[in-house]
Amino acid sequence: MKYIRNTLDFSIREPSVISLGKFDGLHLGHKYLIRELKKGKQSGYKSVAFTFNIPPRSLQEADRRVLSTNSEKEEIFASADIDYVIECPFTEELKRTDPYSFLKMLTTKIQVRQIVAGSDFRFGRNRSGSPADLIKYEREFGYRAVIVNKIQYGGEDISSTRIRKLICEGRLEEANLLLGYPYFLTAPVTHGKEIGRKIGFPTINQLPPEEKLLPPYGVYISSVTADGEEYRGVTNVGCKPTVGGTRPVGVETHILDFDRRIYDEEVRVAFLKYLRPEKKFDSLESLREQIAADRASAAEYSEANIHL
Repeated sequence: MKYIRNTLDFSIREPSVISLGKFDGLHLGHKYLIRELKKGKQSGYKSVAFTFNIPPRSLQEADRRVLSTNSEKEEIFASADIDYVIECPFTEELKRTDPYSFLKMLTTKIQVRQIVAGSDFRFGRNRSGSPADLIKYEREFGYRAVIVNKIQYGGEDISSTRIRKLICEGRLEEANLLLGYPYFLTAPVTHGKEIGRKIGFPTINQLPPEEKLLPPYGVYISSVTADGEEYRGVTNVGCKPTVGGTRPVGVETHILDFDRRIYDEEVRVAFLKYLRPEKKFDSLESLREQIAADRASAAEYSEANIHL
């Protein structure tokens, strides 16, 4: 896969099938689009996913935060077996571009033979373009439009908005079902106060990007990927009130059967199941006892869900 980002000077001179969308989270609905996209390989076409690098707008509102940061999106796309991902800068000029001019730009830079888009896809200035416009300009720009209806689960559309709401409510297992993978954070390990190490339960600390949507404050059973290996963990999302923590919100994880120092390394923490709320303990001994109980819960969960 070739990942093209931070440039408007992109060009694909091979006949291609392109899918357009935000692809936030790359959930099961997106993967359905991608399956349609990859059918073009039977005709010798390259597969291209086109999305915008949209800077965060109001980061104070949960519904403006993202399921996947730009770097996390690249992680997920890497397993999708497509040829190109274009993460186009969302410039002021592009923001003002009307649907016709956008399609003209796209088909000038890419040999588009087919466009695959969801039935709710909107593009162009003020989101004025719709699937009807994709169909309208088929003949002029020499492509075929394939409009895909959204897939459903439980009688409702699978969408990034629905998954975002589930995560905000702490319903991680249902969110993970709709994503098709456990919701995760990838971020470097930072230095902490090493309180966990002092009480016999070393932890890693991560500060998520401010645009990243986090589940509610609390403790979660997690899966941790470090140095290419996967481990089970117990992850706290919050401000660590027992040791005088305040903002910013951090993510702290005790990794089972792991005791290496991995400062500055990129580590992936996936949230599997909500365990309990974050709370302030009367003493470090009480905290130690609770972490021991959380660790036992994580180990038990791992035994029961060995396939995860």
